[in-house]
Amino acid sequence: MVSLKLQKRLASSVLKCGLRKVWLDPNEVQEISLANSRQTVRKLVKDGFIHRKIPVVHSKARHQLHVLAKSKGRHTGYGRRKGTMNARMPFKVLWMRRMRVLRRLLRKYRSAKKIDKHLYHELYAASKGNQFKNKRVLMETIHSKKAEIARKKLLQEQAEARKVKAKLKTDKKLAKTSKKTEEEPAQEES
Repeated sequence: MVSLKLQKRLASSVLKCGLRKVWLDPNEVQEISLANSRQTVRKLVKDGFIHRKIPVVHSKARHQLHVLAKSKGRHTGYGRRKGTMNARMPFKVLWMRRMRVLRRLLRKYRSAKKIDKHLYHELYAASKGNQFKNKRVLMETIHSKKAEIARKKLLQEQAEARKVKAKLKTDKKLAKTSKKTEEEPAQEES
């Protein structure tokens, strides 16, 4: 068996690939062994006695199928888990996400004048104190607080209206009694 080490090296240089990617025709060993320059190697490449092997495919198909199955919730049971819950999905990350969602909502409502700065501050502090599990709970709280404020305002207005009405009544009564007292002496004189 003739050594084709030189030819393989020259071919890898000509084909611009590694030695493992060079294919030498096993039927033309004699012809290839005579080539001792790059020019002759180029001729052999042109004739098809030497060529570059195609790259080996590392298929991702099986991996993609596995990932798809995992996205559906397969292969994620207790037996598959290595880290703790906190290691797999840090509590801090969940907390930060929740805080950002709640604070974003509060900012949005404040800028849209749906809540005033006092209610904003109160709810901001409450959200920091872990009072709202999610956005829905916070929204429900906002609606209930706004309803409570509106109810208090209405009651206050009604009370004010009652006070004004009562004052008018007393004023009217006073005016009536004062008028009576003025009329009585006039009748006595006549």
